[in-house]
Amino acid sequence: SICFLLKGSLVCGIFETRESELVSMDELAFKFAVNNINRNKTLMPNATLTYDIQRINIFDGFEASRRACDQLALGVVAVFGPSHSSSVSAVQSICNALEVPHIQTRWKHPSVDNKDTFFINLYPEYTAIARAILDVVTFFKWRKLTVVYEDSTGLMRMQELIKAPAKLNLKIRIRQLTPGNQDARPLLKELKKDREFFIIFDCSYRTASELLKQLSSMGMMTEYYHFFFTTLDLFALDLEPYRYSGVNMTGFRLLNFDDPWVASTIDKWSMDRVQGPKQESGLMDGVMTTDAALMYDAVFMVAVASQRATQMTVSSLQCHRHKPWRFGPRFMNLFKEAQWDGLTGHIVLNKTDGLRRDFDLDIISLQEDGTARVAVWNSYKGMTLMNQPNRDKTTNVTDSLANRTLIVTTIQENPYVMVKKSDKELVGNDRYEGYCMDLLKELSNILGFTYEVRLVGDGKYGAQNDKGEWNGMVRELIDHVADLAVAPLTITYVREKVIDFSKPFMTLGISILYRKPNGTNPGVFSFLNPLSADIWMYVLLACTGVSCVLFVIARFTPYEWYNPHSCNASSTLVQNNFTLLNSFWFGIGALMRQGSEVMPKALSTRIVGGIWWFFTLIIISSYTANLAAFLTVERMDAPIDSADDLAKQTRIEYGAVRDGSTMTFFKKSKISTYEKMWAFMSSRKTALVKNNKEGITRVLTTDYAMLMESTSIEYISQRNCNLTQIGGLIDSKGYGVGTPIGSPYRDKITIAILQLQEEGKLHMMKEKWWRGNGCPEEDNKEASALGVENIGGIFIVLAAGLVLSVFVAIGEFIYKSRRNADIEEVSEAETKTNGLNDFRKILSCDYSDKTCDFNYIHDFLKSSFSTMFTKYSNSDFTLEASAVRNGSGTVYLCTLLLVNVCISIEPS
Repeated sequence: SICFLLKGSLVCGIFETRESELVSMDELAFKFAVNNINRNKTLMPNATLTYDIQRINIFDGFEASRRACDQLALGVVAVFGPSHSSSVSAVQSICNALEVPHIQTRWKHPSVDNKDTFFINLYPEYTAIARAILDVVTFFKWRKLTVVYEDSTGLMRMQELIKAPAKLNLKIRIRQLTPGNQDARPLLKELKKDREFFIIFDCSYRTASELLKQLSSMGMMTEYYHFFFTTLDLFALDLEPYRYSGVNMTGFRLLNFDDPWVASTIDKWSMDRVQGPKQESGLMDGVMTTDAALMYDAVFMVAVASQRATQMTVSSLQCHRHKPWRFGPRFMNLFKEAQWDGLTGHIVLNKTDGLRRDFDLDIISLQEDGTARVAVWNSYKGMTLMNQPNRDKTTNVTDSLANRTLIVTTIQENPYVMVKKSDKELVGNDRYEGYCMDLLKELSNILGFTYEVRLVGDGKYGAQNDKGEWNGMVRELIDHVADLAVAPLTITYVREKVIDFSKPFMTLGISILYRKPNGTNPGVFSFLNPLSADIWMYVLLACTGVSCVLFVIARFTPYEWYNPHSCNASSTLVQNNFTLLNSFWFGIGALMRQGSEVMPKALSTRIVGGIWWFFTLIIISSYTANLAAFLTVERMDAPIDSADDLAKQTRIEYGAVRDGSTMTFFKKSKISTYEKMWAFMSSRKTALVKNNKEGITRVLTTDYAMLMESTSIEYISQRNCNLTQIGGLIDSKGYGVGTPIGSPYRDKITIAILQLQEEGKLHMMKEKWWRGNGCPEEDNKEASALGVENIGGIFIVLAAGLVLSVFVAIGEFIYKSRRNADIEEVSEAETKTNGLNDFRKILSCDYSDKTCDFNYIHDFLKSSFSTMFTKYSNSDFTLEASAVRNGSGTVYLCTLLLVNVCISIEPS
């Protein structure tokens, strides 16, 4: 304890000592504070402090009580200490009974605070520090951490953090250091095995110093670990051996080193401390600890309060009489109402319980140039990040990776990583080449690191099994076997939860790799292709329907009937040109764009004809527009055109690389089509392949379609002209550089990739490795001449029509001969003889034979159709109404027309 005589010069102190130290840090701080007060004549101009020091054992509570009573008998205004919890309660009880302020500079158990009226503690209130720790955890976005505490008081300090998982989705493991055993390596080994990378150590600075040494010996001082120490003396430890290890180390600092007065005071302390006793505590020589700074502030606070305590006197207090100091409550209020800027910042005590609730904590981090303040935490404002304008961000990015050797895991995959072909034996990174190797080289040039490339052990990208375990490159990053994964590693949601990715260096999507379909000629009947079979059928039905409608309307309207003998107005005989055959002939003629000799006269029939002409105009124009493409372009008939086609069939087997991102996409997809495809792939043992090379071989040799990234398909199809991409992209994603979660390299790699993208180097690298020999371009037949294979079907139709007409003519001749024989009652033998003679006469006629004239043929035809006609002449004839109605005269008219044409041709 430390005692002050009001307005006097006697200062008494009782200090605890350890076996390993002759003089405690509190005693040194006490002497230093008294000496500084005596030098400062403005603080106590009329008083000089002297001190009397007595020491007790650290665990001797009875001795502490006895010494406290001895000091109170001298007449004191305040009691300091002791610091250890085993004796603090005894001294506190005495001070409460005698109403003397009890000042503490160490953390005190909170259960005692509520009972102590005359208690002051300059140490920051424990619940506020717990909130500060929680804010730091939230800032770093930790989702899984381990709390390692030294003694039971650590659990009290961690209460706010332990309650946090319910609202922060935080997973916390709590472990305790073995009491009385400084060897924490078994525990650290277990944490390393369980991949616990975020650890909070609640311990004293002495234990922290020993832990740092053991962490280093366990190989845990790497950039993937983040250690947070709750001790306020992390800055005072010797951290020189760990500055360049890359480890993330964070802690709190109560001293404000940016204040010139604080820096000057600490310099004076260092000068005095050099001559003092040295301790094997891990502290740097001459550094003032937080406890020493708090003792310094406490001594100054009592000195200032003593100067303000006017008209107050001290009296000798006896512990056995229980008579309190009458000025105790008044002097206690002087402490609570005072505000002062000390070494530990602005000091304001709570007027209710005397605790220090309003304070600032510097959040410090270990960097290569030492510890630096990165943020400030205030008990009311929370965390505020510090601006560092003097630091060049670009320089920091480069310097932090300069001269580091990183382990890079990758996978052999064309054209990303390939084994270099060489006559010489290659070693190290020179064994490989490809897009990813060039990318790695560019990143190395920008960031200044060196690297060692290793192929992934199991040859897999990384997927999660049913037990939640990972394999491939992802597993190596999780286990910190590798620092980077530079490969065609797809950025996915499930991977992002266990590793970190840079910004994508290449964007792509899933597509289908399949054999290129063989080109087929249009075919001799390709002139039918411009219109579908349904359209052809509808056109024929439309022609038939229009012809029938025209026939009915022409019969119905009176304007289509006319008198064939216009000179004989009294004749009742009328004639109609639109017989059923003529109606069909009109429709066919309009469809063929040739017209006919029969034209409508009535308005109603002209409307029918006009609409039909418009219809045929559109149909023929559309047919002509598409005809060229169907005659000249070879069709590529592929059995599948999209992923939907694959899902609808089972004949063509399809799959992806096992444990790859493509497989994971279908496995996790909730879209019905992709769920169906995954059910197909998972039900067949041969659907999934080990790697892309195996899948390509199966596509070429079997009826197999492979689902893979579009960039790989683009590369493969450039070098194998028998393969092609089917359909578009199923999804959109990207390749990124993988790093262990929380890796400090991720952001630096991202900045370098963005730089390469802006400079166009990523595009140039892709052009370099994707450009192949090139497949021959498909023949351009748009301007080529049409061959027999294109329009040969037209000649077939023409020949078929001519042959059909000959057979129809023969059938007509035979049919009419039999009809004439039935009418004239001639025997069958005579019928055949007469028919052959008549046929021979017709065939024997030539153009120069005057006997083969119209009269002969007319007589021959007249005798065949004599029952159908009532009047005839050498030049024209008139049909009866019955003949007109049944349409028999049409055949005769057509025959006469044909004969007139034949006999009008002059001989050559």
